[in-house]
Amino acid sequence: MRVTDAAERLGVSVSTAHRLLGMLVYRDFAEQLADRRYGPGWLMKGQALPPEPVVRLRGAALPQLRRLVDEIRETANLMVLTGSDVRFLATVECDHVLRVGDRTGRTLPAHLSSGGRAVLADLPPEDLVAALGDVDEAVAGGLRRELRLVRRRGFAVNDQETEAGLTAVGAAVPAVPGSPRAAISLALPTARYSRERLPAWGAALRAAAERISGDLTGR
Repeated sequence: MRVTDAAERLGVSVSTAHRLLGMLVYRDFAEQLADRRYGPGWLMKGQALPPEPVVRLRGAALPQLRRLVDEIRETANLMVLTGSDVRFLATVECDHVLRVGDRTGRTLPAHLSSGGRAVLADLPPEDLVAALGDVDEAVAGGLRRELRLVRRRGFAVNDQETEAGLTAVGAAVPAVPGSPRAAISLALPTARYSRERLPAWGAALRAAAERISGDLTGR
């Protein structure tokens, strides 16, 4: 069924149904199909459980996060979309004394974080509506305009919108069937943020995201 079908059956909002289905996918009770409908996952089918999608994603991402840190010398993160939020799954810290620390386990609103915006920009229209269900309409209108820019350049920026003194640049991991929607980001003290270096950071993030997707699909 589609997100709207689930919302109607349960008598809840589309955004609530989207969060519930996202958790079912995360726990392998459901899977999202190529046409964006949801079907029974491994546990519902009674099949042998494969490696948990999040475990596989983290395993593919960690080498790329380390490579980013070696190249850029700023902290790198992996996050997944869970409903209207992003949850940080892994962090590789840089060696600067002044640096952004480990954010593993932390949750942020997707529309405020750099990685969250990058994932939102990559969503099909129906899924984007569901993910923005709890966002004020005036805010959502401005966000949709920003997401068009994110799609064009391939990365998003969060300049002190979630924490004073912290700037982050994020890129979405190209979607892989059976794997949660994910993004990677570079997080740094705003004092070291440079607009001149932004294109190079964005290119490095996009390349790393492509390699993660390639590892997950066996390319």
